[in-house]
Amino acid sequence: MEKKQRIFVTGATGFIGSAIVKELTGNGYRVLGLARSDVAAAALAAAGADVHRGSLDDVESLRSGAANSDGVIHTAFNHDFSRWKENSENDRRAIEALGQALAGSKRRLIVTSGTALLTPGRLATEDVKPTLTSNEIPRIASEEAADVVAAQGVNVSVVRLPPSVHGEGDHGFVPALIGLAREKGVCAYIGDGLNRWPAVHRLDAAQVFVRAFEEGAAGARYHGVGDEGVAFREIAETIGRHLDVRTASLSPERSADHFGWLAHFAAIDCPASSAWTQAQLAWHPTHIGLLEDLERGHYFEMREQLRGGAA
Repeated sequence: MEKKQRIFVTGATGFIGSAIVKELTGNGYRVLGLARSDVAAAALAAAGADVHRGSLDDVESLRSGAANSDGVIHTAFNHDFSRWKENSENDRRAIEALGQALAGSKRRLIVTSGTALLTPGRLATEDVKPTLTSNEIPRIASEEAADVVAAQGVNVSVVRLPPSVHGEGDHGFVPALIGLAREKGVCAYIGDGLNRWPAVHRLDAAQVFVRAFEEGAAGARYHGVGDEGVAFREIAETIGRHLDVRTASLSPERSADHFGWLAHFAAIDCPASSAWTQAQLAWHPTHIGLLEDLERGHYFEMREQLRGGAA
């Protein structure tokens, strides 16, 4: 049987990217995965993918990977919040480099963005674009870059992910909250804690990327969202119960001292819908939601808590 296309995947050994690689290979695609280390290369080979050595900082490696593929799924991003602006601008350059290799062809580029960049306090839908710019919110650079390469004739679509992409191996915002609760002896929320976080299981998210690659429309935004909005207080109370620490409300003025770099995300109210995405891509989330995933206990096994998330 003839093999399907070869897809270049950046971030191919990451939390989300590795699930995408598994979804692609399970559907008969060949995967060319970006690897910047021997460890990453070995992981890709074990997953049945071909290895392309390079990094996000090496735009020539990105161009050559894209040029030698039938399309690109771009998930790599450096979630070091101490270098948020720099990392966002690096992502802009990476998207522009990938686009240069694909311009003028029908080969598809899928770019990753975040639902939390949209309409705070209102249900974010796929037709909404950020009202601010990357000067105000650096991560918006990814969507700006997608628009730039689209104008250059690139067949580009965007998959937006919620603040919590959860599952075993998560090293994003929820593990950071757990680490903070362990450190402080309290799991806090801000005000009444009714601000909402959307969420999605990583395996559902992986399916959105593959479906967007297969069926997506040029210029479209898709939402990889399972839970439209989980109250932050419910997340905090669930964490507190599992760690046997108290939960407490903080005033906005005190939140920065407690949460540090997480303060903005702990306060944001950013519910998001995926109804249009589900209809357009014939995709439906089938895995457990965030609170049920927390109840399973794997989040509370002692392990290193890393910074980052799908903002």
